[in-house]
Amino acid sequence: MLLVPDPKVVRGLLTRYASLQISLAENEKLECARELEDVSYTLCIMMGTRNVHAAIAAADTLLVAGTGRRSRRIRR
Repeated sequence: MLLVPDPKVVRGLLTRYASLQISLAENEKLECARELEDVSYTLCIMMGTRNVHAAIAAADTLLVAGTGRRSRRIRR
C-alpha cells in the first residue's frame, strides 16, 4: 500500500523551504541553516526521495496531480 502525503502539508513544507532559502541568502544565520536542513529532510522523507531536489520535483508532481488540472472547457 502506497501512502500519499497530504497536499496541504506538502505545500506548507515547500513554502517554508522557499522562505528559508531566501532568509539564508539574505543573512547566513545558523538557525536558518538548521531549519532549512530539517525542512529538507522532512520533504525527502514525505516524498520518498534521497535528495531535496528530487523531493521538490515529486512534491510539485503531487500538487499538480491533486489539483486535477485538466483542460476544462466552458460549455455554452
